[in-house]
Amino acid sequence: MRSWSAPAVPALPAAGPPVAVHDSTTGRLQTPSPTDGPARLYVCGITPYDATHLGHAATYVGFDLLNRAWRSAGREVAFVQNVTDVDDPLLERATKVGTDWRALAERETQLFRDDMTALRVLPPDAYVGAVESIPLVVTMIEQLQEAGAVYAVDGDLYHRVGSDPAFGQESGLDRDTMLTLSGERGGDPDRAGKEDPLDPVVWRAERPGEPSWDSPFGPGRPGWHVECAAIATEHLGGAIEVQGGGSDLIFPHHEMCAGHAQVVHPGVPFAQTYVHAGMVGYDGEKMSKSRGNLVFVSALRNSDVDPMAIRLTLLRHHYRSDWEWTDAELFDAVDTLATWRRALALGAGAPALPVVEEVLAALAHDLDAPTAVAAVQRWVDATLGTEGLADTGDPEASSTIHAVLDAALGLSL
Repeated sequence: MRSWSAPAVPALPAAGPPVAVHDSTTGRLQTPSPTDGPARLYVCGITPYDATHLGHAATYVGFDLLNRAWRSAGREVAFVQNVTDVDDPLLERATKVGTDWRALAERETQLFRDDMTALRVLPPDAYVGAVESIPLVVTMIEQLQEAGAVYAVDGDLYHRVGSDPAFGQESGLDRDTMLTLSGERGGDPDRAGKEDPLDPVVWRAERPGEPSWDSPFGPGRPGWHVECAAIATEHLGGAIEVQGGGSDLIFPHHEMCAGHAQVVHPGVPFAQTYVHAGMVGYDGEKMSKSRGNLVFVSALRNSDVDPMAIRLTLLRHHYRSDWEWTDAELFDAVDTLATWRRALALGAGAPALPVVEEVLAALAHDLDAPTAVAAVQRWVDATLGTEGLADTGDPEASSTIHAVLDAALGLSL
């Protein structure tokens, strides 16, 4: 699947420190590091049945900060993201609106690409759809079968969660919570015939009116979790540095992905670190398609809102925090960018190298964008305090601040 275009990333006059991020499994800061090769990042992508909302944008901007922080620290990065371009919500939406599910998936995927381009999110090295990955999924299911980890219920294939001795360690949840979340987040814990209510489907047998593909198990389509497990291990291998996504993916999605991969590759953890972004609310509720309380990136862009103001609004909140989107914050970001541009237009200004170091240090400490933004604001205030004074301060200040805003924070002003 085609990704989106990569923006140019300027070089910086200083290197960032090693990057530490909060590991959801341990609850502590970890410094994920490969023994050799690039830092490997897998971020779960969209199910393209609707436009990109601000909750999506916050997650992907958050992991874009990690990508940029690693690069600022001199690390190469291998970044993979999936698109769940066949799944129940997509098929249900296509039926409801009377369109072909493939056309809906392609339209919304392209809109997502456009939104990510506008927000200057660095594209993945491999942007991989579920449909194109069905051969990989079939292979993984066959490997799970060989390990005795799969059984059938009325033609559907299920994975035995108990086949992975580490099941439950990623999320750290008790069984009752797991059962509740499984029912709320796409599982079928109440289905008769399952050995364990938590067992996830890995192959859904063909249903009338639904798309299906031939396989050794009969016609059908893959389950959600096994898609990401197959894509990640194919493109990045085992023990990837970071598995990322929104906090609503901790269970069941990331737990099940790990379970599939760890059964196929025993003794090899799926990921070193599990990193999760917070939830964005609107009108007092978590922003979600099911609630209908969405603010779409494309709608803001089509209303002539500067995408950099959208990105700055997101950066003012720590990626792990839960917070509420307001128009007032967006309008304040528009005003802030106007002030920053005025300071940058002066050319000379307050010393800039300390700002670069502050920004990189903040991002290396669990992607602390609010602290980085505050450092830039202090430079702006100091620089505007000298406005009208000739030859004052650092003559390279403007170009240096432009560079760190772009390279580290993804703000092109």
